[in-house]
Amino acid sequence: MTSSRDLAAFAALLADETRAGFALALLDGRAWTAGELARHAGVAASTASEHLGKLVSGGLLSQERQGRHRYVRLADERVAQLVEEVAAYAGPPGPARPPRSLRESTAAAAMARGRTCYDHLAGRLGITVTRAMTTRGLLRQDTGFALTEAGTGWFAELGVPLDGAGRRPLARGCLDWTERRPHLAGLAGARLCRHALDSGWCVRIGSERAVKVTPDGEQALHTLLGIDPAILR
Repeated sequence: MTSSRDLAAFAALLADETRAGFALALLDGRAWTAGELARHAGVAASTASEHLGKLVSGGLLSQERQGRHRYVRLADERVAQLVEEVAAYAGPPGPARPPRSLRESTAAAAMARGRTCYDHLAGRLGITVTRAMTTRGLLRQDTGFALTEAGTGWFAELGVPLDGAGRRPLARGCLDWTERRPHLAGLAGARLCRHALDSGWCVRIGSERAVKVTPDGEQALHTLLGIDPAILR
């Protein structure tokens, strides 16, 4: 049984602005070098290394070495879910802190419009797709997230395989930190996101996790799910 001391020690892993910033950056699902994370957070390499050591020891990150470089990533999807949901609860209700620059404002707007959360779609894009799938009877949310028979058929017609899940749930809800509502995660969410990127429906923009729906993507999502393209812009 987890003790109060264990829980406090685990919570302390994210109770630091630099470590929290690393976790949020790693929600893009990529492996980052220690140097890249240090530059992202604006800290010295030695400081980054110390913080990364704590996150790896605590089980939130996994690491591997290739030559001179040390790569780290979130340990698994469960960690990504934890970070995203904690982020959703972290901010108080009401308006967010005003952006300090035009660049920050533009980046924040892009992230809110559409982004990846580890390996699935999030932001307004993720919520819109999830809502459309639910409305069309492809996804159920009344007793937790679950694909319907029509939903599994829809993925098959799309040419997106849903095999090889292992212990990973086929579909689950992930609380969106900007929309404060759940979007589709799990294997189905990951495969749909990968298909959207591989098919050119979405493209990554900037250095963050933001994605933009392309004209081809607008057409595909309108045809497949009845989504109004104006909602995605």
